Formats: sequence, structure tokens, C-alpha cells
Amino acid sequence: MDGAGSFGAGRAGSAFDLIAFIKQPQTILRVLAWIFSMVVFASIINEGYVNMGSERLHCVFNKNADACNYGITIGIVAFLACVFFLALDVYFPQISSVKNRKRAVLLEMFFSGFWTFLWFVGFCFLASQWSHTSPKELPLEQASDAARAAITFSFFSILSWAGLTVCAVQRFLLGTDMTLFTTEHIAGQPPKQPYPSNDVIGQTTIPVNAYQSPPLIETVETRPPGYKIPPAF
Repeated sequence: MDGAGSFGAGRAGSAFDLIAFIKQPQTILRVLAWIFSMVVFASIINEGYVNMGSERLHCVFNKNADACNYGITIGIVAFLACVFFLALDVYFPQISSVKNRKRAVLLEMFFSGFWTFLWFVGFCFLASQWSHTSPKELPLEQASDAARAAITFSFFSILSWAGLTVCAVQRFLLGTDMTLFTTEHIAGQPPKQPYPSNDVIGQTTIPVNAYQSPPLIETVETRPPGYKIPPAF
């Protein structure tokens, strides 16, 4: 494992803490984004189409089928993406490779930023089409609540995905510092210095007595055969 400590690699293989995982801001935002996306595409699919006395259905957003298709598409993709990244968050502590961790964080960061932009476009698109919808052309009493729900939760989706983007950027910036995910940092203790300090660049201070041999102790086993202890004067 290269670069131990980067992107949380120092905690690889640790036990999964469900309570701590649920309390994480990115988990809360991801669940909210999952709910918001489901409301958007479900509202359009269930009540976003009305008929005009015939079997043909029209999109409630100014009869613009592209508006309904856009809202359904980004909603379903966002719904599936939330499930995928939620599973990735659960598995993330078990990834021991620093490169794979970096790829996962970058993927989340770029996808969240891109989907924030798509939700912003979708909100503007749906709101614009709804403002141009005439009650004389469509029986809006059938789908007005669904249209307003889709527009409202599209706006909420912008906020949730923007928050996920910020969380991903913070994880990436923290992960580039190799000292931020060590055990000492997690426990709130200053990191220990594994080697003696350097007084001069390129020179290491070593205690003088560090490599002294222990004193020679003469024992019975070390005396040669026939050796006699000389008398003391």
C-alpha cells in the first residue's frame, strides 16, 4: 500500500460503525438527495401528463415533452447514483489502495458537481415551461400539484447535490494531507516522530551511549578449564 495514511488508508479494514456513518453529513445529504430525486421523477410519471379528451397524453409543462423527459431522466439517474455512492461510502473504509480511494473521491466530486449543474438547468427549464403553461390549453387542476412538487424538489436537489459536492471536495483536500488520517490524528493526539530529530540538515543526533557494549561480566561458565583466581593483596 503506497502512501499509507492518505485518503483514510490508515483506517482500512476497520469495523463498520453504523451510528457514526448515519451521522456523517454526506450520508444525510445523500439520503435527502435520494428522496428529492424520487419525488421529482415520480410526480412527473404519475401525474405529469394530462389528456385533452383523447387518448393522447400531453406533458403538463406547456405541452413540452422534453421538459417531462428531462425531469424524469435526471431524477432516475440521481436516484440510482445516490444508491451507488451510498454503497461506496459503506465500502470505502475497506479500500486499502490509496489510488483507488483517490479515484472514488474524484468520481464523487465530479459527478456531484455535474449533477448539481443539471439540477439547476432542470429547475430553470421546468419553472420556465410551467410559467408559460396556459390553463385554457391544459386542465391544470389535474396536475398542478405534481408540477409544483417537481419544480420545488428540483430546487431542493440543487442544494443537496451542492452540499455533496462540498463534502467531496473536503474529503479530497483532507486526503492529500498524509498526516490527517493517522491514528494519532483521529485520537486527537499529536503525531509521534518515528525517528530521532535532526539538529543539522542531513545529520541525525544519536545518543553517545546508544551503541555502547554492556560491561564484561566474568562468570564461571566463561573461565577456561584450569583457571585459578589470583589471590588478592
